[in-house]
Amino acid sequence: MKEIVTIQVGNYANFVGSHFWNFQDELIGMADSPGSDEVFKSHGLNMDVLYRTGETQQGIPTYTPRMVSVDLQGSLGSVGSRGSLYNEAPETSTDNITWTGPVTIQTSQPIKKNLFLQSLHLEENENLGSSGGCDSSDNAFHTEIPDKDIVESLENEVQYWTDFSKVHYHPQSLYELSGMWMDLEEFKNYGIGKEAFSGVHTEEINERLRFFIEESDHPQGIQFIVDDFGGFSGLAAEFLENISDEYPNIPVLLYSVHAPDTCLGSQNRKMAISRKLHDAVSFAKLSSFCKMIVPIGLPSPSMSKMSKHLHLEDKKPYHTSAVYASAIHSVSLPFRMDTLGPSAQLSHTCGALSVNDLVQMLAGRDRQNMVVTLDVAMPAPALTAVQVQQSLLKQLQPISPEISDVEDMHALESMIIHGVFGSGSKRALVSQVQEAVQAAYLSAEERPKFSHLSVARCPLPIPLPFPTIFGNHVGQNGELLDAPISDSPSRGSLEVHSIPMAAKLRSSNGVLPFLENRLGSLGKFGIGRGALGAELLRSWGFGDEDVEDMVETLSNMVAKLKPEFEETSDSD
Repeated sequence: MKEIVTIQVGNYANFVGSHFWNFQDELIGMADSPGSDEVFKSHGLNMDVLYRTGETQQGIPTYTPRMVSVDLQGSLGSVGSRGSLYNEAPETSTDNITWTGPVTIQTSQPIKKNLFLQSLHLEENENLGSSGGCDSSDNAFHTEIPDKDIVESLENEVQYWTDFSKVHYHPQSLYELSGMWMDLEEFKNYGIGKEAFSGVHTEEINERLRFFIEESDHPQGIQFIVDDFGGFSGLAAEFLENISDEYPNIPVLLYSVHAPDTCLGSQNRKMAISRKLHDAVSFAKLSSFCKMIVPIGLPSPSMSKMSKHLHLEDKKPYHTSAVYASAIHSVSLPFRMDTLGPSAQLSHTCGALSVNDLVQMLAGRDRQNMVVTLDVAMPAPALTAVQVQQSLLKQLQPISPEISDVEDMHALESMIIHGVFGSGSKRALVSQVQEAVQAAYLSAEERPKFSHLSVARCPLPIPLPFPTIFGNHVGQNGELLDAPISDSPSRGSLEVHSIPMAAKLRSSNGVLPFLENRLGSLGKFGIGRGALGAELLRSWGFGDEDVEDMVETLSNMVAKLKPEFEETSDSD
């Protein structure tokens, strides 16, 4: 088995991760449920790639994500930093205090669980009672919380990423940056993030990762999700540098996620320059310590072509992070596809890849482009003849920012399609998807130099805490309807139980605007006499040579995609 360790750094990254793990938890539960659709019982995915087995001190078996989360202190809401599974509360006794003077102990009331977390707690107690672990009569006075009330509570009251997490975490997974008493607004400085990853934090965070890496037999890669705004990207860059030194043979696939409000420009000139320099510095540093980086985050997802069948509220990270997590779930499927033989592959999945396979494939021999874009169709259309030729490829829309839609004959792609319908409202077979995609590319005006296709029959499951973001043309199983199914403009997990998905990682010169914008910001605001951002960069800990190195890094990226850029630079 080839394990993957997931790292989530920053508040928005953890919002994305919370949805991601909810999908995995739902897959595990539906595979064991007698009433589930056969595609969930035989999904052809090896969940051990992402999960680890263990047991509590009481000998109770556990199955938890192989994951490290880093966030500010107080970001876990009503969940403790050691999770809820092992019930190992930190020592709070004052017996060992040697101070003989007066002692004042300040405590804060724990944050109250919302209706969703309360319902999980009741359900777990009932399960323990039915299995003889406790007296089930303890729950006799509790009434079941209606799902409708839970959904409404989530839509209106989510503040923390743990508010909608249905997953139990290992005690080594959740790390809070203790001693940093600041909120997200204050933690927006790249330099603060660099400083945060120092001293005791450095060793403790590294130790968390080491725990999961060293217990793995053959780790295939690290899936790293970073909230690429403010201090979190500075902290992540320092963390990644340590990873590259300690685990040079383990590839890192980095998803750099932006919440919508962090993508917008600022009317304040000083703030606007700070954001532009942050984006340039962050990308230059993060990309230098990973094998492949995938920028994710649109200024207004609700207004994008991607949201044709969605009903999003950009101001709710609970909404937008669900879309990005869905895409990451899809593109990660090839890493955990079972390869039990031709018959199994044809029945459930095909196109398995390792993280290293994907990196090598998208890099290509003649282009070392490690910046790739991510497109998604959510939900994906059915594979009828007309829809395949006119909709499937066109409905794949970018969720990566600042990219251009240009023809690139040297483009390299990795596409994953799962859970789509064929004719007669039946799930398409793997072979039918392969034939349909081949036909779609044959009739397409533009074709990539190389395209790899992975297929799975299992759709994206929609668990209860998923937000109400589907339009009223989306059916119960994600089918796209000709007429609205309800008067309400949006539908959620109570109405939509699963959806077919298509996603595509693409290496092309479409990322040139993204790269050139960052290179231009460094050149305009960070270099030269009187540069408006030079002092800001120095306050972040970067001298002139550091800035010049970052400019060279970005220049080389542009040159590899735009050969004439290198010629012009040499002549200058």
